[in-house]
Amino acid sequence: MNRTLPYLDTSQASERDLQERIRAGDERAFDSVFRTHYAQLVRVAESMLRERALAEEIAQEVMLELWRRRESLEVEQTFAAYLIRSTRNRALNHIRHQRVVARETAAAALEPQASRSAEEELLGAELQQAVREAIDALPEKSREVFRLSREQGLKYAEIASVLEISVKTVEKRMGQALSELRERLAPWLAGGPEQKEQKKPA
Repeated sequence: MNRTLPYLDTSQASERDLQERIRAGDERAFDSVFRTHYAQLVRVAESMLRERALAEEIAQEVMLELWRRRESLEVEQTFAAYLIRSTRNRALNHIRHQRVVARETAAAALEPQASRSAEEELLGAELQQAVREAIDALPEKSREVFRLSREQGLKYAEIASVLEISVKTVEKRMGQALSELRERLAPWLAGGPEQKEQKKPA
């Protein structure tokens, strides 16, 4: 049932007041939240995506989704925390769907262990597929850190800030990711797909 709420000066409204008014379809309350938080959401997305236009698109999608789902809106803490978390999730989803050139990804992951012959092997379609599969097979937390570092170019401190974890945790997850990638791609580094086939048990 729709409720008619009394007039509220949104500049003085509490988080709870704004949430109630947005649920009731108050566009002025939504506009107040939009104007207050939009620029910050763009900065959060841009720090992860390194692209202003895409960051603005992500921030707009987050705000539009807030409006679309207004009737079931539940903000447990603050709008800032709720919207930043939503922005991070959307940016990470975008990153997960990106496909970078396999040669650059594998070379970055395997340095300095990769030899010249291994780098040349990166040109092969089978190795490109192996690299993608190896990255996709990483545990989610390690994969997330790896992609933010190698694909997005974030520093460990920036990754720690984005994921709300310590720098030491970032270092640990990155080390685990690199170790697993080296192990999974070792057959190609040793001699290409043919060598991998030879190592399979009879």
